[in-house]
Amino acid sequence: MLYERTLKQLRVALAVLALIILVGTFGYMMLEQWGFLDSLYMTIITITTTGYGEVYPLSPIGRMFTIALIIGGVGTIAYAGGRGAQLIIENQLLRKRRMSKRVEKLKNHFIVCGFGRMGKQVCEELSGAGAAFVVIDKDPDRIEEATELGYTFVAGDATQDDILERAGVHRARGLVATLSSEAENVFTTLSARELNPEIFIVARAVEEGTEAKLYRAGANRVVKPYEIGGARIAQVLLRPGVVDFIDLVARQRGIDLKLEEIQVHSGAPIIGKTLAQSPIRKDLNIIIVAIFRNDGTFIYNPFSNTEIREGDRLIAIGSQKALEELNRLCLVPEYE
Repeated sequence: MLYERTLKQLRVALAVLALIILVGTFGYMMLEQWGFLDSLYMTIITITTTGYGEVYPLSPIGRMFTIALIIGGVGTIAYAGGRGAQLIIENQLLRKRRMSKRVEKLKNHFIVCGFGRMGKQVCEELSGAGAAFVVIDKDPDRIEEATELGYTFVAGDATQDDILERAGVHRARGLVATLSSEAENVFTTLSARELNPEIFIVARAVEEGTEAKLYRAGANRVVKPYEIGGARIAQVLLRPGVVDFIDLVARQRGIDLKLEEIQVHSGAPIIGKTLAQSPIRKDLNIIIVAIFRNDGTFIYNPFSNTEIREGDRLIAIGSQKALEELNRLCLVPEYE
């Protein structure tokens, strides 16, 4: 690879430079009878063309040696500097190329626009859940931080169509708009909705008038952090046990219990069966808290004779393994 070849050239140049410094130092010691420190100092200021002047007057042969040292040293430093700069550029290009390939492989993923405080929290939750996602941000420091965390990213302005396309918006499952300004969130939502009419968009709103604009732009959900934060604080004060249980289930803190939303797809083996007839309760020990129908019907705490239909979204509580099995039953036929 070009990067590896440049790295090899840089290593050779640095080795030659070290050899020149060594030869120059011992050359002055032998030719001019100087001490080691004076010889090293003279060698360094010579090959770097610093121009501080000679340590001691040079003999004719010492001057010829200095000329050769300048030619060899300056040339080697220039070559090493060029290879070093080339290596940095190639490293950036290589990283972008690798990142582009990672993004191209993603499908049914999430796009997080903005890697600020809220964006980082969203990424942390998605990463913890094992979900595939791409970060979009134009701040180099934030991109570097995302890189260190191992996140897939696209550097650029999320309001631009080409950047969203590079992030795979056409193949994405959902998009989160948590950019620094309300206008950017509106533009990003509008662009994403136009590029992918089926994508699920969640946008952040701080100002009162922005919520309606985001919905008009195409957002499926609008999150207002201050309202959510205030409501949560009040719930912690009024119902601490309820909040602890929700946190326990939603974030899987210390126990094998998870709250999940699972959609029943076409051809799933449990379609047409009631909850009692299905293995959901008796075999998997899963509790169905609610069912969302395609027609907008919401069924809370469904009875055992409730029929499971195509397109239903099951809100279920159970162990990780059991929920994975239920998800399998909702996706593919039981027998192929």
